[in-house]
Amino acid sequence: MADEQQFIENGLQRSQIDEFFADELSRAGYGGMDIAKTPMGTQIVLKAEKPGMVIGKGGKNIRKITTELEDRFDMEDPQIDVQEVDEPDLNAQIVADRLANALERGWYFRKAGHTTIDRMMEAGALGAEIVLSGKVTGARSRVEKFNRGYIKHNGEPAQTVVDEGQGVAVMKLGTIGVTVKVIGPDATLPDDFEITETDDAPEVEQMETGEGVEELLADVEEEEEVPEAPEDEEPEIPDEEPEEVIGEEVVEEVVDAAEDEEPDESAEAEDAESAEPAEDEELEEGVEEEAADLVSEMEEAEEEAEPDEDDEETEE
Repeated sequence: MADEQQFIENGLQRSQIDEFFADELSRAGYGGMDIAKTPMGTQIVLKAEKPGMVIGKGGKNIRKITTELEDRFDMEDPQIDVQEVDEPDLNAQIVADRLANALERGWYFRKAGHTTIDRMMEAGALGAEIVLSGKVTGARSRVEKFNRGYIKHNGEPAQTVVDEGQGVAVMKLGTIGVTVKVIGPDATLPDDFEITETDDAPEVEQMETGEGVEELLADVEEEEEVPEAPEDEEPEIPDEEPEEVIGEEVVEEVVDAAEDEEPDESAEAEDAESAEPAEDEELEEGVEEEAADLVSEMEEAEEEAEPDEDDEETEE
């Protein structure tokens, strides 16, 4: 048989055994079971509110259950160990069966839900949730939820930390499913943290007290004191006022800057004057050339006009 098929067979067998114990031990307060296979056989640990009812008088009931497991589920040498539940209000399966019985006896669903979840929180639960689904008050089915405290719905903590139990209440209008989830007071959640206080706290070294503020200011004033002049020498007192001395220095600087700039301006003026006569000479030469061209053209025109006059006289 393949591994996947074996897992399915084991899960199915576990569910059937759980339903068998729930039917047989309902009056004893069945609170769940744990199955572990060992080389000596199958070890089954039962959790019940009333272990005496599970064992029976002289072990009669426990022997009956062992025989039923061997014949019905083909289990080899099942060894059953019964443990008493310390706090029934923190066992989800026991609470679910109690709530289902209360609904069957005629309790109003809202009163039964609040009363049950309050008892769970008073027992020390970190969080609890009750879900009733089915025809609670009428022909139409609905879902009612009751929440208290902190509960995990997904992830690994929802499988390892949260205890879940289911029950069924058979009513006249139909069945009502009861689902109970609870987190016990000893559960360790991934986001829990603790603040530890140590009695032996390390001693804090105190800094040595130094000089005060006034003493420091006094030292600074002593360092900034002006040295006294010797009695024999007289201090030099300027004749002029400081403002006049500063004004004369500024004027001298301006005069020096102006003298430095004057040679540059005179050089530019000389260059301009030398450029103007050169331009005038070029203009005069151009005018003379034009005048000479006009004179030569006039002379040529006069020479051409004289032969024509001579021809006219001869014809006359």
